[in-house]
Amino acid sequence: MSDGKNLWLERRGDWVSVVVTILGFLARVWAAHGTFLNPDEALHFRLANQSSLALAYKESLTASHPPLLTIVLYYWRNFGTSELSLRMPSAIAGTVFCWMFYRWLSGVAGKLTGFIGLLFVAFLPPIVLLSAEIRQYALFLAFLASALYFLDAAFKEKSVIKMAAFSVCLYLAMLSHYSAFLFAAALGIYALVRIFAEAVPAPLVTLWAAGQFGALVLAGFLYKTHLAKLGAGESRTVLQGWMSEFFLRRSYFDGSRDNPLVFVIGRSFGVFQFVFGQLAVGDLAGLLFLAAIVFLVRGTARRNDSSSVTGSRQLALLLALTFTFVCGASLAHFYPYGGTRHSALLAIPAVAGVSIALGQLSRGRLDRAVPLAVIIIFLCVVFGKEHQPYMQRADQNRTHMSEAIHFLRQSSNSSAPIFTDYESDLILGHYLCEQKPLRFEESVPNFEVFSCGGVRVVSASYKAATLFGAENFASSWNGLVRTYHLQAGDNIWVVQAGWRVDLAQELQNRFAEFHNLEVKSFGNNIRLFRLTVGQPIPAFAGQAGFTFLRLDSAPAPAE
Repeated sequence: MSDGKNLWLERRGDWVSVVVTILGFLARVWAAHGTFLNPDEALHFRLANQSSLALAYKESLTASHPPLLTIVLYYWRNFGTSELSLRMPSAIAGTVFCWMFYRWLSGVAGKLTGFIGLLFVAFLPPIVLLSAEIRQYALFLAFLASALYFLDAAFKEKSVIKMAAFSVCLYLAMLSHYSAFLFAAALGIYALVRIFAEAVPAPLVTLWAAGQFGALVLAGFLYKTHLAKLGAGESRTVLQGWMSEFFLRRSYFDGSRDNPLVFVIGRSFGVFQFVFGQLAVGDLAGLLFLAAIVFLVRGTARRNDSSSVTGSRQLALLLALTFTFVCGASLAHFYPYGGTRHSALLAIPAVAGVSIALGQLSRGRLDRAVPLAVIIIFLCVVFGKEHQPYMQRADQNRTHMSEAIHFLRQSSNSSAPIFTDYESDLILGHYLCEQKPLRFEESVPNFEVFSCGGVRVVSASYKAATLFGAENFASSWNGLVRTYHLQAGDNIWVVQAGWRVDLAQELQNRFAEFHNLEVKSFGNNIRLFRLTVGQPIPAFAGQAGFTFLRLDSAPAPAE
């Protein structure tokens, strides 16, 4: 009976997989609709929303990613600037990733394994969400999966056309996200092993080598024009783990804090927890991945057609090398590793390994393997845990943003600006200016200023205050009052929108002067309150305690 079901899958699996891929696309569209942009999404669109392609490219150099997404958005905005429209390139790319991943995994491990992998990448919540936001990851994964497919197909069919397609897809992946450099290194070793193990025609080897040389040239260009400049002005350069200075400290190995073995094991299982979106299932998936490596190395992995997995040890090498390179980069303090979206490239080997293990443990039976995969997905959907930072979908409802913008337009005036932190500024600029390119006024250090529809916004720069907190707010506001010559008695709206909007609550909880602070909330991720220039405000003064400032006076020296 099971043989008949497997034969049915061999004959009709592609058609069933098309249906699953379409359902995966619909899941991404649903996730992408109805919510306002988060700060990162607003930033990506702001970079692309320029009057010329040259300006868009120039702006892309201020971000920590290659320029491809900025270029795509620059042209895509002609189709519309609604949230769903702007997220559609990611949804489409995420769907392409599903299909190309299925084609690659089916080719190297059999239709059943490929179908299990397709179910995972189509419906696991973290992978769906990566394809439902304005981010680089969906493009990146689509090109990586395509590169894998074309490379294996080129070796199998001795096709120079597919080898050329592999190189093009690899270049596009490198132009999407810098972690592609690590995947490219693993692919290079994998390809070399296959070249030495198989009778690969010389023209095909020559074309592959030329493609690798082109990848090195592209990597050098991106490094010289962009990567080398990231972290300028910070204490670390990009090659010293620039992002470790900010929100990813725990994802970089630190010899003064971490045990190497504990770090490697903990962060490796963290990758699976992120990919599957559920802690216990993620730990189980990590064990299944290790089992898959054992099956492949021992040569006992079987396809669902009862033949051995072709090049099983080479496949095991590819899966293990990808993890090894990313983990090694973190140990060397170059790149984050663990349960973070920055390790999204590891979704490919992680899901492939788990799919292979499920296929083996179910003895290649469709009626066992697919229900197991469905149960795992169900557990991840129902009991999943989102990784920070995130907003609950109800709080990110587009209606909340519309109501907040309407309120600001009704309550603000041109003589008294809105004051906000950098993350909130990204969102306000997008919605107050109705998705039009921003025109910044000549600003002073630590501030950015723009006006839209009679509303003037003064924002702290990302270096001065990415987010407002009780510790940094008083000094930022005092700088605002002095720089823009605000008068005592002026009422200023303070706005926070995005992942963290805790300033009002911190002030209320810590200082009696703010217990009666009136806060307007639009969901739990948009909050506004009004302060008056000249009123006393507590300001932290290091560990010695805090002092009081008047908002129209110079800051008191720290004790």
